[in-house]
Amino acid sequence: MIVSVASGKGGTGKTLVATSLALSLERKVQLLDCDVEEPDDHVFLRPVIAARESVCVAVPSVDEDKCTHCGLCSEVCAYHAIAALKSSVLVFPELCHGCGACSYLCPEGAISEVAREVGVVETGFSYGIRFGQGRLNVGEAMPTPVIRKLKQHIDPEGTVVIDVSPGTSCPVVESIKGSDFCLLVTEPTPFGLYDLAMAVDVVRRLEIPSGVVLNRVGVGDTGVEEYCASQNIPILLTIPLDARIAQHYSRGIALVEALPEWRGRFLELLERIRGMVRDRARR
Repeated sequence: MIVSVASGKGGTGKTLVATSLALSLERKVQLLDCDVEEPDDHVFLRPVIAARESVCVAVPSVDEDKCTHCGLCSEVCAYHAIAALKSSVLVFPELCHGCGACSYLCPEGAISEVAREVGVVETGFSYGIRFGQGRLNVGEAMPTPVIRKLKQHIDPEGTVVIDVSPGTSCPVVESIKGSDFCLLVTEPTPFGLYDLAMAVDVVRRLEIPSGVVLNRVGVGDTGVEEYCASQNIPILLTIPLDARIAQHYSRGIALVEALPEWRGRFLELLERIRGMVRDRARR
C-alpha cells in the first residue's frame, strides 16, 4: 500500500506525520522523501546512505553544419528552450523539459540529445526503514524528473510512505500519482483551510481517496472541521498544539521517538487507512 502525505501549504506538519507514520511500523516499510527541493526527512531518521544515482534529462545539441535555420525547432518548443536565429540556434538547457520534439521533427536531423544532470537520488536504511530521497540541483526549475526517478524505487510488497512537497503544483501531482491513499495535513486556521481545499481538489481529480490530519489543534477556529464535515472528508487524527512536540521537533527528534505513546495512535491511523482502501476496493 502506498500512502502519500501532502499539504496545501508549507509548515503544517507534513514531515512530522510522514516520519512518525514510518517509524511506527516495524517491518516492510519504506519512506520516500519526494520534497526534492528541500528534503528534510533525513534530519529525523538519520539514515545511512548506501547508494547515489544521478538524474539526467535529455537536452538538444545542435549541429550547426547541418542546421538550415528553418526555425521549426523553435516553433514546436512549448517551453521556449530553443531559439532559431538567422545565423545560429540558441539552446537554454534550464528551460528544456526533455520532450524531444525538436530533435524528432528537425527536417535536417541537425539536433541530437545529450544528458544533463538535474539532481540526485539517494537510498539507504534507518531504523529498519528503507529510505529514499531526491535532491534537485540548486537553480534547477524541474523537480519532476527527480521525483519520477525516486519513485522507481518503490517496493509494492510493503507499506510505502511518500512525503510530498507542499502546494498543489506539478511536483505534488507527480508525487501522489499512483498512491492508494493521500493524507492531507493541515492546521485549523483560515490559511490552512484555503490551501486544504485546493489540495482536496487535486486528489479528487486524481481519484485518490483521502483523509485529513489536523495538526496544532487548540489554535485558530473550527473552519477546517466544518469544511471536512460538509465535504464528507474524514479527520483521521488530531494533534494538539503541544510545546513538547515543538521542542523535540526543533532538535530533530521525531514525534514517536520523543513521545512513544503516539506510536499507537499512528498505528491506529494506518489501520483506518487500510480499512478505507479495502472498502473502496470492494465497491
